[in-house]
Amino acid sequence: MSTLQTQAIFLMGPTASGKTALAIELCQKLPCEIISVDSALVFKGMDIGTAKPNVEELELAPHHLIDFLDPTQAYSAADFRADALKLIDEIHARNKIPLFVGGTMMYFNALLNGLSKLPAADEQVRAELAKEAEQVGWDGLHKELAKVDPVAAARIHKNDPQRINRALEVFRITGQTLTELTAQEDEKFPFKVQQFAIAPADRAILHSRIEKRFLQMLDNGFEQEVKKLYARGDLHPDLPSIRCVGYRQMWDFLENKIDYDEMVFRGIVATRQLAKRQLTWLRGWEDVVWLDSEQSLLIDQAISHIQ
Repeated sequence: MSTLQTQAIFLMGPTASGKTALAIELCQKLPCEIISVDSALVFKGMDIGTAKPNVEELELAPHHLIDFLDPTQAYSAADFRADALKLIDEIHARNKIPLFVGGTMMYFNALLNGLSKLPAADEQVRAELAKEAEQVGWDGLHKELAKVDPVAAARIHKNDPQRINRALEVFRITGQTLTELTAQEDEKFPFKVQQFAIAPADRAILHSRIEKRFLQMLDNGFEQEVKKLYARGDLHPDLPSIRCVGYRQMWDFLENKIDYDEMVFRGIVATRQLAKRQLTWLRGWEDVVWLDSEQSLLIDQAISHIQ
């Protein structure tokens, strides 16, 4: 396997930080193919409000995993991980480097660290177990756990009701033990990866960029784009697509819940809040090289780290 086939590049950052421009530059300098890591760019018919790469940008650097899902559908972190791993193999077969670009940190985390197969909590099952505990005690439930999952029972103390409850809950929901499901967790990312985070060092600059871009989206026809989605009749605010930043605020405006100025204000505030969450994720990220998007020659800095 060549050096290229063992590599991947992550280019992460908050919204409006300059990720797309730098990614396209990287593609001009290195044999890369871009894989979008953005939960909003997957949706068809949502171009302006998601800042989807335009025709000229896509000609310079085609993007995988954009513009392929109807807004009625959902796309999970697990879906992304499966699609991304398949694309990595295809890109490596072309002797190129997968360049992951975006700000959906949950997707990056799923790709890098894998996903647990454990089910979500079920309040009804938990309530049933709590009621049984009142009758037989947690010691009694621990003995039941020892029958179905002796490995977990040996690890969990009989006076630890929370973990006993969870282990039995998993078994009753899935029919598989906690031990079995934990063993099925995804493997961590099996490739050597160079990770970058890009953002202005000054938060005020990022806020200004966000406001400027939102206003530019409005000038470019964002209201008309959402009106088309609204007119379909099969979309609603509880869908992941319409919950995207900017779309929810415009939807409220179209439903006469807020006026135009309030929509603009809320859209900008919501985008800033998204950027804050993205930066919070990134500050806790390990092995990441930070790039100040206000500095010149960013491309040279990035390439020097990659090489």
